[in-house]
Amino acid sequence: MEVILKKEVILNKTACRMIGAGVFAVLTVLGAFVRIPLPFTPVPLTLQTMFVLLAGAFLGGRLAAVSQLAYILLGICGLPVFTGAGSGWLYAMGPTGGYLIGFILAVFFLGKFIRPSGTNPLAIFALFCASDLILLMSGAVWLKLLFGLTFAKALFLGVLPFAAGDMVKALAATSIYLSLRNRASQVF
Repeated sequence: MEVILKKEVILNKTACRMIGAGVFAVLTVLGAFVRIPLPFTPVPLTLQTMFVLLAGAFLGGRLAAVSQLAYILLGICGLPVFTGAGSGWLYAMGPTGGYLIGFILAVFFLGKFIRPSGTNPLAIFALFCASDLILLMSGAVWLKLLFGLTFAKALFLGVLPFAAGDMVKALAATSIYLSLRNRASQVF
């Protein structure tokens, strides 16, 4: 029985990678539906960032960027995949647009540096936090440009409300990555 459980279902690594990109696009969609609106900022708290970080860690920069780009394109094409079941080009250009760009930037960064970090939990956690900071700063810059805010106000609305929760998500992502890293490295 154990031999059967260890048998690969899909032997083609390219197919496995594309399925992985699709899975992380779907997980990002599902993370958008775990949504907590905050009254003092136009950006809700979601679970997306954890899945974005995990995509970068498991898939590598390029493939993770493909997964996040697929997510964004699905939303722009009209599927209700953005937070609050939003969709369309105008929604993507709204207050959360910078975070969508940040998804791609963060996974590129994380995908480039995660492998050399080895299995050091502190280094991996620091990389997850740095990637998340890239994501959050992209959102803050977008808010600044979109609403004509000062940079301090953009940080207050676009970074500070999410910092503590994102640290918890980075910690959870670190734990998940470390426990599944060996198995995933055989595929990705």
